[in-house]
Amino acid sequence: MKVSELIRNSKTTAFSFEIQPPLKGNSIQKVYQVIDKLKEFGPKYVNITSHHSEFIYKTMPDGSLQKVNIRKRPGSVAIASAIQNKYGIPAVPHIICKGFTKDETEYALIDLNYLGIENLLLLRGDVKTLENADDPKLYHEHATDLQIQVNNFNQGIALDGSRIEGIETPFSYGMACYPEKHEEAPNMESDMFYLKEKIRNGAEYLVTQMFFDNEKYYSFVERCRREGITVPIVPGIKPVMSRKQLTVLPRVFRSEIPEPFAKELRKCKTDDEAKAVGIEWCIGQCRDLIAHGVPSLHFYTMLVSDSVYAVAKEIY
Repeated sequence: MKVSELIRNSKTTAFSFEIQPPLKGNSIQKVYQVIDKLKEFGPKYVNITSHHSEFIYKTMPDGSLQKVNIRKRPGSVAIASAIQNKYGIPAVPHIICKGFTKDETEYALIDLNYLGIENLLLLRGDVKTLENADDPKLYHEHATDLQIQVNNFNQGIALDGSRIEGIETPFSYGMACYPEKHEEAPNMESDMFYLKEKIRNGAEYLVTQMFFDNEKYYSFVERCRREGITVPIVPGIKPVMSRKQLTVLPRVFRSEIPEPFAKELRKCKTDDEAKAVGIEWCIGQCRDLIAHGVPSLHFYTMLVSDSVYAVAKEIY
């Protein structure tokens, strides 16, 4: 079933979460442990992040440096299939532009179609320096460009224009949105323009970047509705886990931490104290969102499920 339908058909506020594939060389059991812990809350779907290759310099035996291309977290497609088959929970792999060529994307779509995965989350992905990353013949620049490829695939059209046979279930997909504006958008009007493009091109729901101030989410949703965007807008939630996240999260994700929350985090002497404050804030945040009738809550676990479990235990 489509994620948009799972959200709309839920009699209560839907629960879902996102996980990362384990680091290369680590067991998938770490993924299973997270799901085993959170499945009691009836997740409607589980997202699996994708991570592109990056170049590092490896010291050779003779002391020289060799540039090598590695992917630290491989296996998104395989893990999506494993989750869906083991748990019967719809898996939603991320498909990203950055670091994945158009050909690699096509092969991933073929594999996912073979495996019976029908839901995707389409994203631009993190911007990192890669060789030929700006070559438009190799890479999509924006998530809206990626949409065109997926839409064509759904119609049985390959990158080279040839026919793709046997697509039994076309992909449905959601995309990202930013209550506090995308970091590269010159203004909110521009951000809203491209968001409406995503909907016109076929996005069936939106998931927000993490935020900690519910008023920013409510204002954003209200504006989207005025602009004619009617799809579900799912709030993305993350409990703060440590003291350093007070500065790291705003810098990396451009998510403002409200001063009352920041003030309590500054009082913390240990990460355990910060974790407890993060859980308390997140519980209050989620209760307020549910009271305002949000369709779903989507948690960013980053393979650390204890805090998400503590929050979910209080609100579900």
